[in-house]
Amino acid sequence: MIIVLALATALALIRLGGGAYEYSVIDPAWPKRPELIQPQRGGVSRKRFWLPAHLSFELLLLASLVLAWAHPPVRLLLLTALLSHVAMRVWSAFDFIPRALAFERADPAMVEQHAAQRWVRRSLLRLPLDLTTCAALLGALIAAARLGG
Repeated sequence: MIIVLALATALALIRLGGGAYEYSVIDPAWPKRPELIQPQRGGVSRKRFWLPAHLSFELLLLASLVLAWAHPPVRLLLLTALLSHVAMRVWSAFDFIPRALAFERADPAMVEQHAAQRWVRRSLLRLPLDLTTCAALLGALIAAARLGG
């Protein structure tokens, strides 16, 4: 259990780092230069990081939950992590991802800078959910370590 949980926690932190990179490096620049997020124009392909990062994290989170189910303190923290992650993913799936894809496909000259900056500001609102997921996983890892694994 502890190894799977440690891997899930590491991936959650890697995802948090990926988000921090986007917030601090990519997001301040791309509203003025949309081609930076348009892979077909030589920009970054965010899906090359996010698809495997989310999939591997989600599989390990579910495996951790199954393995820790018999341990209520760990289970509660893992359920908290799962709920905050699901909330972020549902919100992303119905709001942020469709808009991001539209920006990626749009003619750079036609991207409205104000709309892009609004997307960037709203995207940052997902950070508390990611932080909650990471904090709950770190707590679960500590609780599991105290149980002996």
